Amino acid sequence: MAALIFPLIALGQADDKKLEEITAKHARGEKLTRQEDEYRERVIERRHQVESIPKHLDWAKEHPVRDSTGMVPIDDLGKGMYQGEQGGLYPGGANTPPAAHLQAGLRLASQMAPLDRNGRKSPNGRIVFITIGMSNTMQETRLLLDLGETDRQISPKVALVNGAMGSQTAGMISDPKCPYWKLVDSRVREAGFTNQQVQALWLKEANGVPKRSFMEEAKRLQGNLVDVLHILHDKFPNLKIAYFSSRIYGGYALVPLNPEPYAYEGGFAVKWLIADQIAGKPELNYDPAKGTVRAPWIAWGPYLWADGLKPRSDGLIWKREEVAPDGTHPSTIGCEKVARLILDFLKKDPTSQPWFVKK
Repeated sequence: MAALIFPLIALGQADDKKLEEITAKHARGEKLTRQEDEYRERVIERRHQVESIPKHLDWAKEHPVRDSTGMVPIDDLGKGMYQGEQGGLYPGGANTPPAAHLQAGLRLASQMAPLDRNGRKSPNGRIVFITIGMSNTMQETRLLLDLGETDRQISPKVALVNGAMGSQTAGMISDPKCPYWKLVDSRVREAGFTNQQVQALWLKEANGVPKRSFMEEAKRLQGNLVDVLHILHDKFPNLKIAYFSSRIYGGYALVPLNPEPYAYEGGFAVKWLIADQIAGKPELNYDPAKGTVRAPWIAWGPYLWADGLKPRSDGLIWKREEVAPDGTHPSTIGCEKVARLILDFLKKDPTSQPWFVKK
């Protein structure tokens, strides 16, 4: 345990001088760059992660770190079963959306166009892509923005905004009165845009310290996500498409925030959510021809879970160094890994490529 913690504490001490310089600059009323602000947040987050470990030593002893769990990634599970639930990211054990759902996504993608600040089509406008979620999502989005700044394949009409925030679980943000939503508004505004320009997003969420059964926790998460979609629909009037991901591997966890099997099982909440929209559930309707619109069109983004060091069919694994000191949040290496998976998805998926990639 000490071998995991002490080098990171030393690294935090080495960061003291730079953190003090940034803090002093902020205190003088000088505007911080995005990189300075994110550096300050990263140092504070890393220290909090280290400090949280000793509080949960008893839990960690009862739940030893595992390089793999033996659970099969949902995409590899296919028509196989996990506790009575079929695998596959989409209904029928498939990993691709049904033809009708895909066609609907393609139609919406073809309608995406740069919008001005009032939400009207304009050649000088932008297509704002925002991320929504918890601390993991926030940290991964930082690297997404860094990579996006130098990626020449991304359309100059696309603007990436980090709308995620630490400690904001699915249960918390399912309440429209949650302070998190004011932060989302301010993030869009500070980036120089308006809510009317947001047309697509990536969402990754979980609930903290789960304790109940698979079905209880996964169904709770699913219900929270339905509520979040309603809030997003109301907040962003031109939102068309939302991509979902579930957690990365949680078998290295040293704290009970979201360990295995919950990190894995959360993927079923996303699977069921998307399946319900495909089945035509009215609370997830995106098509005005079918009634009141309550949500954007939804689909899987990159599926991020793999069984630790056991390779997924596409080769994806998660190493210990790719997660932070607490074994739950991604390290900088892990954040970059997720960011590259998101970028790769957005460049290749038929519902995102038309508007995300430069023509």
